This record gives sequence, C-alpha cells and structure tokens, in this order.
Amino acid sequence: MSTSIHSYEPRLGHGLPHDPFNAIVGPRPIGWISTRSGQGINNLAPYSFFNAFNYIPPIIGFASIGYKDTLRNIEETGEFVWNLTTRALADAMNQSCIAADPGVSEFDLAGLTPMASTLVVPPRVAESPVTFECRKTQIVQLQGVDGVQVPTWLVLGEVVAVHIDKALLRDGVYDTAAAGHVLRGGGPADYFAMGPEQLFQMHRPR
Repeated sequence: MSTSIHSYEPRLGHGLPHDPFNAIVGPRPIGWISTRSGQGINNLAPYSFFNAFNYIPPIIGFASIGYKDTLRNIEETGEFVWNLTTRALADAMNQSCIAADPGVSEFDLAGLTPMASTLVVPPRVAESPVTFECRKTQIVQLQGVDGVQVPTWLVLGEVVAVHIDKALLRDGVYDTAAAGHVLRGGGPADYFAMGPEQLFQMHRPR
C-alpha cells in the first residue's frame, strides 16, 4: 500500500478537481428507465446509480437525485421498464438525459422506438436487446446519519417480465461480453464498454 494517501471527510469537501466517489464505486450499470405518466406521456431517462438487489423475487433499483419525471410517473402508475444500454445505443442514451419538459417524450428526442410491454403499461426501448418490465415495490427517501432527509429517492421494483435477444443466448447462457454493455464511470463524461477482452472466469471455492 502506498504511504502517500489522500484522505478527507466528505462533509468537509474532497479537495480535488472532481468528486472521486462515483469514480471509485464504478463502473456501474446504467439504469435506463422508461415510464409513462398518468396522462399517457412516455418518458425515458438514464440513472447512473443503479443495480440489482435480489434474486427471488428479482428486484432492481435506482436512485433519483432530485424529484424528476421518472419518479413522479412511477409514483402515479407503480410501473417502469429497465432497458439495457449497449455501445451501439450509447449516444441515444446520452440524448435521453436532456432536461425536457414533462410533455415531451425522450423517445422522440433520441430517435428511439417505443415497444409495447407485455405486463406493464410503460413501453420498452425496441432497439435495446434486453429489457426488464418492473412493478414498484418501494420508494425510499434517503437520509444522512443525522436523520435529515436528502432530495434523493431510491426506487425498487420487482422484475415481472424479462425480454432477451436470442442472439445473446449461447447454449442457453446469457453472453454479457457479446452484448456490449455500457457502464458509467467517474468524472464528468467517463463511460466503459464491456467486451470479451475484459472477461475472466473464477469459480467459487468448494
């Protein structure tokens, strides 16, 4: 271990050109979330604080920093869809993060095709090779150790339907490397693409 360590208390500031927190906890999968408002307007937005939290039932979650359209729509309808971001869809995903008015669909802004879901109302991204249809299980407003709530909401949902492009199933096993997942890194603009060159295997000890 290096004897030269940069240490800081987050409450006092990090003292660096850019906050390293989300670069250290990364790269992270992208929560590309589609919803539909109570008025029937489609919404699509990426969230970099996203992950899976449980196997049975399968539960995924993302954090909305700020009270945004996605959160409001899920509160209204109780449903959302996660869409896999691949390298081929990275630019479209980036376009969908534009701060548009609530009456504007990011599907249109990003040139994407809404596809009807099978069990929930919000549409899937037709161009995405993997999608999860989800129903909300919990929405939790986060708080600090002082008990004061912060303007961030953790949204958890049970995956009720999964759609996978069969080209990504090799002998029945999902091929993560072939899918070309895009992951969010740190810094103002860092992303990572996953491919075969990053793959290594390590079996659990018996």
